[in-house]
Amino acid sequence: MATAELAAERESAYLSQLTMAAARYANRTEQRERNQSVLETRGVLYADTPERVERRLARLGADWSLARAIELTPTEPAATAGSTLQLPPETFTSEVLGLERLIGRNNLTPVAFLEAGVEVSRSVGRVTISGPGGGHGTGFMVSPSLLLTNNHVLRGAPEASRSKVAFAFQDCADGSPLVPAVFPLEPHRFFVTDRALDFSVVAVASRGAQGEALSSFGWLAVTATQGKLVIGEFVNIIQHPRGEPKQIALRDNQVVDVLERFLHYESDTREGSSGSPVFNDQWEVVALHHSAVPKTDAEGRPLSVDGTVWRPEMGEQQVAWRANEGVRISRVLEALHKVPLTGEAARLRDEVFTAGLTASPVTAAPSAAAGSLPAAPGAAASASAVPLTTALAVTDGAQAGSQERARTADGTVQVTLPLRITVGFDASSSPPATLLAALPAAAPAPAAPPPLSSFPSFPPSPAGPPDIASSVDRSAETALLNHRLTQERPYYDGPADAAAREAYYGDVHTGGGDALRRALTELLTDTHTPRPRYDPTKLVYPWVDLHKDRKLRSIYSGRTFTAEELIRADAAVAKARLARVRELLLQESTAGPAEFAAEFDALEKSMPFNCEHVVPQSWFAHREPMRGDLHHLFACEVGCNSFRGNFPYVDFPDFMEAVRDDCGMREDVGFEPEQGKGAAARATLYFLLRYPREVGDAVREFPKERLPVLLRWHESEAVTEYERHRNAAIAQLQGNRNPLIDHPEWAREIDFSGVWP
Repeated sequence: MATAELAAERESAYLSQLTMAAARYANRTEQRERNQSVLETRGVLYADTPERVERRLARLGADWSLARAIELTPTEPAATAGSTLQLPPETFTSEVLGLERLIGRNNLTPVAFLEAGVEVSRSVGRVTISGPGGGHGTGFMVSPSLLLTNNHVLRGAPEASRSKVAFAFQDCADGSPLVPAVFPLEPHRFFVTDRALDFSVVAVASRGAQGEALSSFGWLAVTATQGKLVIGEFVNIIQHPRGEPKQIALRDNQVVDVLERFLHYESDTREGSSGSPVFNDQWEVVALHHSAVPKTDAEGRPLSVDGTVWRPEMGEQQVAWRANEGVRISRVLEALHKVPLTGEAARLRDEVFTAGLTASPVTAAPSAAAGSLPAAPGAAASASAVPLTTALAVTDGAQAGSQERARTADGTVQVTLPLRITVGFDASSSPPATLLAALPAAAPAPAAPPPLSSFPSFPPSPAGPPDIASSVDRSAETALLNHRLTQERPYYDGPADAAAREAYYGDVHTGGGDALRRALTELLTDTHTPRPRYDPTKLVYPWVDLHKDRKLRSIYSGRTFTAEELIRADAAVAKARLARVRELLLQESTAGPAEFAAEFDALEKSMPFNCEHVVPQSWFAHREPMRGDLHHLFACEVGCNSFRGNFPYVDFPDFMEAVRDDCGMREDVGFEPEQGKGAAARATLYFLLRYPREVGDAVREFPKERLPVLLRWHESEAVTEYERHRNAAIAQLQGNRNPLIDHPEWAREIDFSGVWP
């Protein structure tokens, strides 16, 4: 018999589960109350950790910038129909509606949400245990052969062997009952149980009592991927409460806390049913419901609805409950994966993790209208947006010729050849096997900038897998939507920003010197949350770097662009970069780490974005969070970007008389920009404070002796409204501020000597 049981110290009776759930709930009172306070005062985007929120947004095909744009866009109060945003119909998408719902501005949902719910409900059945200690519970298929329920529903193989699961035990549209399909359980083929996590997985017979095919009811594709839920969202539960016909609680339970292994969710109505799947709004399984959180007496004993101490023979429905607890599906999968199994049992277990590669009859993904459905295992990949960046981190250590791919928790794809390359994508992007059709390689960047009359042009993608190209286009459209949403927003709210500035530096004592420097470094680091990855198309061009006329201006040449120009230009560059990455993977499989590193460095130089890091990326090895830190990112056309390169800033003594390019002047000793010196100086000084000892440890990085250059530029060009707008907008996106913009006078008070290695 293929049976495995994970050891646990506690007995698995429901009373034990109730007691432990109550203890966990009580121990989290302070954190839960904090979460509820944040939900009431600030909203869903702020109650959970920034990393979890960022992953959730990415899984919805969005990002922090778009979410903030929707949140800040003015709306008419008490809107009752349609989107609360004043958008033309052709720009309104399910992603926008999904984000409005997530943020709490709009409770509407596409009708496909209901259709998808009906489909997934087919895989949920009523579990009936016959004989001594019998009863009912809920379970759901997680592979073509295996059913998941609670340990306290099926405590062991003997109990499972006398149990059945009934699908379609429900009423049809006219109120008449359907004829259920009843299948025996087969623990002799597979049975795994875990008392601590309160789950059991058991095989189901392939044919029902009347010859029905189990395959006709499909299965729910489950995944341990992060980003399926954040605190404050509402969940859906499909269940057979008290063994009754199938019922559904739609968006009736709000998640109030996320523990390491459990979720807590609360409702004004009733508790869930043991063994039920808990879904997010995209109908992804996020938890296995396992227990009510009961009210307790002074001794911690669960109470019944009549105020007496609850006893198991009273039944679940008599528990006086205050919340619900579910086991996180990712933790169930982790535990199941660790069980030592062999032979047929191992094969059946593996189906849970691989069955999603071919669509279940009930898990083929509905259209994106069903609430911005991400691609889930068992479903066709959706067209989730891919960021317009490729972060290539090269490390050694793999065997030559080996080829492995793995998706990490933060949504990157690791491809192991003779080295490991990490290419950054959104968490819900297309599978790594379909990166891009090849595009012709771009020519190397010229030593001097090209004519400023045109952007670089790349040919359209030839026939081939369209996933990445279309996702890049979709990402660009998301950025354009973000830009449109900013049009009704005040450019700069001086009084509000002054209040925010006062609060931000409230604990900083301006004693000057190294103490002030260290206090600011600590403040900038601690408040730098979230820490968005480099994506200028979504984070720089739509709002942050706009001038008051809602145009972008190159920091070095002053040339004017529309946000749409740079967004679409960078989209073309992104497609070309990704195509070249694919070529490198196909053509250079025998190259070593040094060769790949050189290729990738040349790739980025030959196909730059229209965005300037005033502190060049090579100075900090292209690492995050420095790479994506918005305080030192500015719009800058490709020509000036390439012309500056990684030369440090310098003051040329004959700058005004010299023959200069439109971007500025460059010699072997450094680069002096034509425009933007004050803004560039303040951004660089911010970087030195935020990342001490990152700059100046290599030749041609900014040396300590040139600090006076930055201070002169800072003092010669006063802080502008444009910089104040940037500072306020960046604070909304990544939490911290630039003290040289907020307090220009501190530049001479700070002792910068400690920022160099």
